[in-house]
Amino acid sequence: MAETYPLTLPTHTGIAALNWAAENRVAVSQSPFTLQQQVVKHAGQRWSGTYSLPAMQRENAEVWNAFLLRLDGSFGTFLMGDPIGATPRGSAATTAGTPVVNGASQTGHELAIDGLPVSATGYLKAGDYIQLGSGSSAKLHKVLEDVDSNASGEATLNIWPDLRSSPSDGATVAVSNAKGVFRLVDNTINWDIGSNSFYSISFAFVEAL
Repeated sequence: MAETYPLTLPTHTGIAALNWAAENRVAVSQSPFTLQQQVVKHAGQRWSGTYSLPAMQRENAEVWNAFLLRLDGSFGTFLMGDPIGATPRGSAATTAGTPVVNGASQTGHELAIDGLPVSATGYLKAGDYIQLGSGSSAKLHKVLEDVDSNASGEATLNIWPDLRSSPSDGATVAVSNAKGVFRLVDNTINWDIGSNSFYSISFAFVEAL
């Protein structure tokens, strides 16, 4: 039976450490004589990092091994978010409303949304996450500034990474349990078994673009 991607990331063991990296593609050229610089920001931005699991016995480890092998190296994809950041720190955690994209053809690092509780101070906090799209089109974005809604339940978010495509007007904006689509960096799957019969598993990931 063919796999259907993206897969759901196992959560039964928790994590030992999760390294997140926010990559930007910026070209810098510098004069060898004046040291003046020319800087060009390119469109490339993506998430990457390393997922490290706690030492575990075989019963739990084989669930992870099977999941990783189902990905067939970098071919398959999986949904993942920041487990510590699954719940927003702002009031959206308890009173989210029905946030949706407010207007078509949006580009860049700002996203106008509406459907929020009216006049909500601190609806989202800097560092909270949102998700646009779902399934294989899910994109994970980080909010860079505190967000207040206006008297019409509208707000504009400053986000990273920039929008890679324009979301549809009225598209759902997830403010809790936000996830994106990722793939393994390597095509070789490794796990270590220590003298105590405990397994050590970690893997590097990159956003699937």
